[in-house]
Amino acid sequence: MRFVDEFRQQPLAQGLARALARAAERLPRPIQIMEVCGGHTHAIFRFGLHDLLPPQVRLIHGPGCPVCVTPRSRVEQAIAIARQPGVILTCFGDMLRVPGRRTSLLGARAEGADVRMVYSALDALEIARAHPDRQVVWFAIGFETTIPGNAMAALRARGMGLRNFYLLTSQVLLPPALRAILDAPDVRVDAFIGPGHVSTIIGTEPYRFVAEEYGRPVVISGFEPLDLLQSILMIVRQLVEGRAEVEVQYRRAVPPRGNPIALRAMAEVFRPVTQEWRGLGVLPESGLGLRPEFAEMDADRAFPDIAPGELPDPRACACGEILRGVRTPPECPVFGTGCTPEHPLGACMVSPEGACAAYYRYRPHRDGREGAPAAATPASGAAAATFAAGRAAPGGESR
Repeated sequence: MRFVDEFRQQPLAQGLARALARAAERLPRPIQIMEVCGGHTHAIFRFGLHDLLPPQVRLIHGPGCPVCVTPRSRVEQAIAIARQPGVILTCFGDMLRVPGRRTSLLGARAEGADVRMVYSALDALEIARAHPDRQVVWFAIGFETTIPGNAMAALRARGMGLRNFYLLTSQVLLPPALRAILDAPDVRVDAFIGPGHVSTIIGTEPYRFVAEEYGRPVVISGFEPLDLLQSILMIVRQLVEGRAEVEVQYRRAVPPRGNPIALRAMAEVFRPVTQEWRGLGVLPESGLGLRPEFAEMDADRAFPDIAPGELPDPRACACGEILRGVRTPPECPVFGTGCTPEHPLGACMVSPEGACAAYYRYRPHRDGREGAPAAATPASGAAAATFAAGRAAPGGESR
């Protein structure tokens, strides 16, 4: 297969759905599979894959959205830094609308702060080069997918001799989050759909503990409907056969060793640190901070009086529980009423990779019932029709 339409062929999807139904009949009990990639969450909702699954298989949504797992305290710190005289704060577009205590970075910009949306850390670096009289702060969030770009920006800034470029890091590592989920008493996960983009960087080895220590299968998946259906089928077959292995469905993109060049750049610039996650709390060695050799670029050091204090999510917001797979979006008391994409209360409703935003856009939400008929909202459609003839759902967008 070479073109995206080939991964959305209805006859192949129907064949996979039938094979999945046959395999699931051999399961000893119903199972829960967690996807831990925001792109997968988006694709599952966009293409209505829930509706193609047999009743023995349930998908739950994990901490795969980088914007969503960034703690509220770090967002509030970024807002405070942006308000400092002479500062240009740069960030991804998704971060602009994530609520802090009383406002967001977008709100701070409306009040006069110089907050700029960029597409990468290298764009932020160019702003620093063009404005040597300003302190340019890059809000460096994300998983292993985007961390190499942050590392390259730091290396290039050092090579250029820039003294006005800083990183405010909230970089997270996926494997420690998987361990925290597996150790948690409030959710049962029988297997993981492994993230495609993260795995292009880290490869397969970091997931081995999931299979060997916890006996849970991991299948690293691509992002199209056929990718995800095949990955779920691979997981079900592992469980039926009593196996727990790390397998790669997304072989066209994920090498077993990952990307050695990216990994070396990450290791040169960053070191493991204790990291706060929205929903998971503080996890040891689950993040990456700057090494001492790059301390002059550390925004925490450059702005020592602006420290991230403890700032939990609003009491009504269930974003943290949704990120752990404990609750689904409709089970949040403010979903679709007090929290909408236009007026988000939590980060899960802001990012298009967040489960709440994806569910709101593509699934029924007015009656709050998971699995209600897909025709309940204009943005949704019957599962088979969503990608028959290789087209996206109405209003869909490409990754």
